[in-house]
Amino acid sequence: MRGAGKDSASGRDLLYRYYGQLELLDLRFPIDENHIKISFTWFDAFTHKQTSQFSLAFEKASIIFNISAVLSCHGSNQNRSEDFGLKSAYHSFQASAGMFTYINENFLHAPSTDLSRDTIKTLINIMLAQAQEVFLEKQMSDSGKKPSMLAKMAAQAALLYTQSVEGVQENANKGVFEKVWLLVCQVKQFYMSSLSQFLQGQGDKSTGSHGSAITRLVIAEREAKEALRAANAFPHNPPANSNLSVETGTVLVEIVKRHLSLVQEKLNEFIKENDFIYHQNVPNEAALPVIPKMAAAKAIPVQELYAGQDMQRIIGPDIFSKIVPMSVTESASLYDEEKAKLVRAETEKADLANAEMVAALDYLKLPGAIKLLKQSLENKELELDEEFRQWCEEMAMECPEGLDRIFDGLKQQKKRIAEILDISNRNLDTEENVCEKMRYKYQESWSQQPSARLTITLRDDIRNYREAIDAAVSSDNQLFSQYRGVRDEIEAMRLAGLNGPDDEEDLFRSAIDRVRVSSGASSSGPDSGRSETLLDVDDGEGNHTVLEQIQVVEELLKKLGMIKRERTTLLKDLKEKVMADDISNVLILNKKSIQSQENQIFQQELDKFRPHQNRLLQMAHKQAALMKELTLAYGDLLQDKRIRAEQNKYESLSRQRNSVLTKFKKTHQAFLDITAGLGKATEFYREMKDTVESLEKNVETFVTNRRTEGASLLAQIESDKGSADADREQKKLQEVMERYTINPPTGAQKPPAKVQQKPPQTLPTGAGNVATPQPQTPIQVQATSPPPTPRYPPLASGQYFAPQTPPPPPPPPPPPPPPAQQPNPVFQGYTQYAQPPQQNGQYGMPQDMTNSMQPRPTYQVPGSIPRRESHSHTMPTMPTMPSSPPPTQSHIQYQPSHYPPSQYQPNYGSHQQYVPGAYVPPPPPPGPPPQGQLNGRPTYTPQGYPPPPPPGQPGHYYPQQQHQPPSQQQGADPWQGLSNWK
Repeated sequence: MRGAGKDSASGRDLLYRYYGQLELLDLRFPIDENHIKISFTWFDAFTHKQTSQFSLAFEKASIIFNISAVLSCHGSNQNRSEDFGLKSAYHSFQASAGMFTYINENFLHAPSTDLSRDTIKTLINIMLAQAQEVFLEKQMSDSGKKPSMLAKMAAQAALLYTQSVEGVQENANKGVFEKVWLLVCQVKQFYMSSLSQFLQGQGDKSTGSHGSAITRLVIAEREAKEALRAANAFPHNPPANSNLSVETGTVLVEIVKRHLSLVQEKLNEFIKENDFIYHQNVPNEAALPVIPKMAAAKAIPVQELYAGQDMQRIIGPDIFSKIVPMSVTESASLYDEEKAKLVRAETEKADLANAEMVAALDYLKLPGAIKLLKQSLENKELELDEEFRQWCEEMAMECPEGLDRIFDGLKQQKKRIAEILDISNRNLDTEENVCEKMRYKYQESWSQQPSARLTITLRDDIRNYREAIDAAVSSDNQLFSQYRGVRDEIEAMRLAGLNGPDDEEDLFRSAIDRVRVSSGASSSGPDSGRSETLLDVDDGEGNHTVLEQIQVVEELLKKLGMIKRERTTLLKDLKEKVMADDISNVLILNKKSIQSQENQIFQQELDKFRPHQNRLLQMAHKQAALMKELTLAYGDLLQDKRIRAEQNKYESLSRQRNSVLTKFKKTHQAFLDITAGLGKATEFYREMKDTVESLEKNVETFVTNRRTEGASLLAQIESDKGSADADREQKKLQEVMERYTINPPTGAQKPPAKVQQKPPQTLPTGAGNVATPQPQTPIQVQATSPPPTPRYPPLASGQYFAPQTPPPPPPPPPPPPPPAQQPNPVFQGYTQYAQPPQQNGQYGMPQDMTNSMQPRPTYQVPGSIPRRESHSHTMPTMPTMPSSPPPTQSHIQYQPSHYPPSQYQPNYGSHQQYVPGAYVPPPPPPGPPPQGQLNGRPTYTPQGYPPPPPPGQPGHYYPQQQHQPPSQQQGADPWQGLSNWK
């Protein structure tokens, strides 16, 4: 601020810019003693006393005071001999007065003398007086101005200087202003008063009032002498604080003397002329009317001063533009609502105008009626409907190979699903039959759980799936019946879409021809052989031809279409301008007065969109006029006798066309319905196939595990039976030997008859038996079945824990069967139940199932199978059966095996004990878990068998990755004991 010079335009612009940013800051932040405290310190311009406050208003008032001072200095230093200098000085003095006026109106409690109301009021009068004086100089320099008008301006300047003298006198007495300021104001006051009387005297003389002119010149001479006296009193060395130069007094004296000599010269001239020529009475001074005053200078408001483009350039961009007060945001939201109301109103008007146009054209059947009329009059066939072309292309694209292929695919899927269900049911029946035959043969010794109890869920699922397939077949038949009714039409449209537009056109025209034949008319029409058309016929009445009338109607339709497009474009442009309109800056600048002037500001801003509104309104009026004209022109066209003759014909063509389009539309809709149904059916059968395949795997796993369990049980039964037979044969041999003994030795002790020690025996190492030395203990043969399996608490997965105590020692294995025995042909189909190899302590399970054992959650049997209509939901897949429960348990829980592997992480804690004679759960269909997770599982020795030798020793064999058929199994078949049973 200290660098703002009194005559520097850059200093003035610096003050302008700073004050502008202060205004923008004040609109966003409350800077005062109660909120944001920033200390502002200034020195009084006249007393030089220091003043400090936290108020931003004090800072703004001080800046405005300095701007006013710089503007006054800038105006005083202009060269008034040039027009530019006069204009710049005139504007600067008025702007300075406006700044002082803003301080006087907005800052009521002045903290310093220079900002007090009396001081500011005096400064305002001085600035306006100088501006009035500059304007008077400009007018006096221009020739042709009336003296009376100039006198009024001078009188106004004299009044302003008089008011300034009063304020300066009071402040000079207080020691605020220098006394030389009072002398300058007094000289200006008397000088302007003398000048106004002088100019008015010249004006009176020009009007013939010579006596009044002499009196005014006398007054002017007296005021000029007073001005000269005050100028002579001006000191040669004015004080430094007065900002007045040394030449000020000399300049004032010269100006006043020159004016005084001019007044005296004119006064002598007027007196001489009056004495010799006019002889008018010279009135007294009191009798003269007061000179009216004309104010040519006024204070420029700060708002007007800062509204100019130059001022905006000087101030620069708003450095706080990204900071928006909450109140401004709320006002902007209200303005947005006003904009939305405007857009909605204009949109509703545009939509109403479009709806009226569409309704009117539909009522007149335009432009379709004109097109049909031209085709009828020119003997042209109907054009191919674009919608029909789209239907054909869509049908060709959706089903390029035809719907018959899809129906055939559904039949194949249904057949495959039925085969899978039949195979699964047959496998369950076979397994149950074998189990019951074995039970009949071995009676209580066959302790395997009956299959009927274990296959309840599997058989229920098979039955439910069959019922679902039957229901789906019924739906498929209904769908095929619907397709059979429209097969020819669908194929015709599909082939036409594949072959191209020519076939589409042929199909459409052939359909119209069939409609014509069915209605009793020929395909070519009754007038197909005429050589000329009615477009060229003139009835001789001098009217327009039919072609000309049709062209008029078409031209009106084009104008209506153009109006509709232009309205749409204009409405779009209006919406874009409304969306881009942001008045946040305007609201910020008017923040202090926004409460009282909010509606006015909104209205002024909304007026920017008035041109768009006016254009939309004009389009609406123009559309109404065109519609009225179109109605008259089309009515005249239809009333023409040349048109009435053809009206019935093109109406018949229109009905035929609509009939054909309606038929094809129904065919297209039927195609869409059928394809949708086929899509649902295909998805249903795909999911059903996955479900029954999972069921098939579960059934195969169940049957395989049952075979393994039966093979193990059969081997145990044959072992027990072989041991008992051997004891009986040995006893008989011993009795025979005793009978043939002649002389037993004296004193020899008779060996016991019932118990004999037998040497260790081993079973032949075959594929189904393990070589195990016989213990040296008596063999007790029991006729009863083995003890029942103990009941254990169930686990979460449906398995049972075996007791923690080790099983009893197994009995010796039986001798191998005689090689001469051959299996009974009745049971040759059951050789597949041979005991599979054993490895890693797993009993009766192949390696692929051992690696895949995982606990499974309990599965509740679904109550019903979804029908095909709801096939989009996930169908329940067939689970895997759990292990066989004890004989006392009548039902087991169903364990699913077709869930994703992620739901069945290995948890071998539930398999820590082996259940003798129990059913081992099958693996899930997705595949076995990692081999590394199974290597750490503990091994268990099945009850009734000795532990197998380690891998690599004699008598041990390794299973293959897949179950081999009976013909590929090695060694003896443990089921060969069945060969003697019929």
